[in-house]
Amino acid sequence: MKKILAASLMMAFVLTGCNTVKGMGKDVSKAGNAVTNTAEKTSDEIRQN
Repeated sequence: MKKILAASLMMAFVLTGCNTVKGMGKDVSKAGNAVTNTAEKTSDEIRQN
């Protein structure tokens, strides 16, 4: 019985961890897109002047 409980708890932690990492990856991706957009806007402004 203890082995089943331990295995269930491990699966819960693994699944929760995967969701957390996936969410963090999305946040990092959004931040990267924001930096890219800002760099492109700045580059366009420099070329216009």
